[in-house]
Amino acid sequence: METGSIGPQCLRLIKKYWFMVGLGAVSLITVADHTLILAGWGNWLKQRHAPDLVIIFIFIFTGLALTPEQLRLGFTDVKGILLAAFIIFVIAPLTAALFGQFPLDTGIIIGLFLVAVMPSTLSSGVVMTAEAGGNAAHALVITIIANSAAVFTIPYTLTFLLRIIGESASLTIDRTAMMLKIFLLVVLPLAGGLLIKFLWNTLYERIGSKLNIVNQGLIIFIVWIALSQTRSILLNSGYTVGLIIVSVFVFHGILLIWGWGLIRVCRREKGNWESILFMGGQKTLSLSIILQVSLFPQYGIALAVCVIHHIVHLVMDGYWVERIKSQND
Repeated sequence: METGSIGPQCLRLIKKYWFMVGLGAVSLITVADHTLILAGWGNWLKQRHAPDLVIIFIFIFTGLALTPEQLRLGFTDVKGILLAAFIIFVIAPLTAALFGQFPLDTGIIIGLFLVAVMPSTLSSGVVMTAEAGGNAAHALVITIIANSAAVFTIPYTLTFLLRIIGESASLTIDRTAMMLKIFLLVVLPLAGGLLIKFLWNTLYERIGSKLNIVNQGLIIFIVWIALSQTRSILLNSGYTVGLIIVSVFVFHGILLIWGWGLIRVCRREKGNWESILFMGGQKTLSLSIILQVSLFPQYGIALAVCVIHHIVHLVMDGYWVERIKSQND
């Protein structure tokens, strides 16, 4: 290979895998920034609810990109919803229970428990489903149902898991507040995007092809803010961080294997299985952080588990998005 061809080839690879490159770059730069400028801005934005605002824009853009046929299939694919729910509410907690049998640091195990009982992520799974050519509307339905059901499942599932390691916690979740948050962050912006598309269809025709790219950029923005919160923990626990990365990689890998297995066994067709794969394994970050801070403040490393899992599952699923897109092309 000629030296002159290396540069253009690298640029093509970066362009093709820009989402994964962006995740890695943001993670490294934020952690390596000893001036704390990036982390400081990230924490400042977090305190002013910037992630919530970003999620609102993601679902406005998602509503703009949806088609009537996608909406119809999304609400009528009950089997797909049940398969995703099975991974979210049964496989994930049971997998975390297995990790509880290993001699890991208690903070790591509690962090995995918190991740396991979470519902599907509000934004990234929907974005990746659409990017991989799947039905974004079906992913949205899974998100809304899973997050609504989690209000009732988390207290029981987390209590069960904590008993495995002899821990206990009094869990109280404001159900009304959580339902309101889902409505304000997901349902209302989605309806707004659909309305904009209906009233100004020419706008979608001009920018529609760019919406998924914009949404992926917004996901990277959320990751930066999450990393800003845990930078000090990551730097002060080198060996532990390595162990966390391996643990969450294996944990999410198991969920992906289950997802692929259920898709194959149930013979899901192209366009109808991507939402199961990505929504089944991806877990929301914000609620896990809230529970860690309120219930387990003595286990700061559990917070690192929640954040690192979020980054790792985005990288792993980002890889599969690119693989699926390559196969489609």
